[in-house]
Amino acid sequence: MPNVMMYATAMCPYCNFAERLLRAKGVAEISKIRVDLEPARRVEMMSKTGRRTVPQIYIGAFHVGGYDDLVALDRAGKLAAMLER
Repeated sequence: MPNVMMYATAMCPYCNFAERLLRAKGVAEISKIRVDLEPARRVEMMSKTGRRTVPQIYIGAFHVGGYDDLVALDRAGKLAAMLER
């Protein structure tokens, strides 16, 4: 299973929803970068993704996007295949 990394904050409900979905799909470990605790990491996130909102999710080197993007990937039947690689 590829590494899953998520830029997140403590109070973000969509971060929690994304984590629940990933765990339901069998992801045991999610590397979380808390941009609310480390403002420099938010700048890093915005530079890498071009987005300002959290969550921003990576599966391996692939930038999934936010929670809505993750759900769309799952509904299209592509999330499970990405997590199997």
